[in-house]
Amino acid sequence: MEIRATRRIVNGVALALLMLGSLAAAQTAKKGDYLKNIELCNGSGRTSFTARIDGCTAFIESGEGKTTALAVAYNNRGNAHAAQGAYDQAIADFERSIKLAPTYAKPFNNLGAAYLRKGEYDLALKALDDAIRLNPSYGGAFANRAGAYLKKNDYDRAARAYDEAARLEPNRSAVSAGRCWTRAVLGSLQAALEDCRRALQQFPDDAAAHDSLGLIHLKMDQFGAAIDDFSSALRIDPKLASALYGRGLAKLKNGDVAGSDADISAAKTIQAGIGDDFARYGVRASN
Repeated sequence: MEIRATRRIVNGVALALLMLGSLAAAQTAKKGDYLKNIELCNGSGRTSFTARIDGCTAFIESGEGKTTALAVAYNNRGNAHAAQGAYDQAIADFERSIKLAPTYAKPFNNLGAAYLRKGEYDLALKALDDAIRLNPSYGGAFANRAGAYLKKNDYDRAARAYDEAARLEPNRSAVSAGRCWTRAVLGSLQAALEDCRRALQQFPDDAAAHDSLGLIHLKMDQFGAAIDDFSSALRIDPKLASALYGRGLAKLKNGDVAGSDADISAAKTIQAGIGDDFARYGVRASN
């Protein structure tokens, strides 16, 4: 009896140890999954946008995140959705982030950027104004605000917003490229040239910057240089309507009527109102 009793106790201890070992392993695995989801949600390394979405979703649904961490997760998931062009899903996530952390500026900026890409410029400006109110040193929000004003053809306000963005983040190439175009439209051509050159030093294959440079040279009556600039833009983005139309105008003013007609016709096929846009920029075929 003693041996049997002893055997029962030993077996009981062994079972207890086995159960504790399994529990510890499960907890370790769970902790590993939790940390992995955080890593994915933060987009560490070259994580794909789909993996980021999955990681953020798993973290959110785990029920273990605190309020601030959940706000960051929704914001991160929104960014991943936006990168995939799913702007409605992105907007829903940014709004959830804002609801959880109303003083967190990033989701306001990202919400504004998503509305900007959807073409809802007034909603974009409202969200970006909130981001700037929360963080007056938010250069990216000023840059997005400038982009929204640019889309509304409010070039003076766009220029002021780009100026502020450039003051806060002088090395941001998108700011230089955007301000170059805005200054070109407004006629500040020398200052625009400096912005475009700065942008192209950082990103030589920026089609928009080459396009802006073409507009500057077109307005300076340097038609050969303009044709070269617009052609550079089109090598990078063959469907860029403004570069096609601008090159067509430059060819026309340079005496190449046949080449002009081909470019202008191609541009209007892509964007029917492109001629009206250039008239607003101060460049007309009859000039």
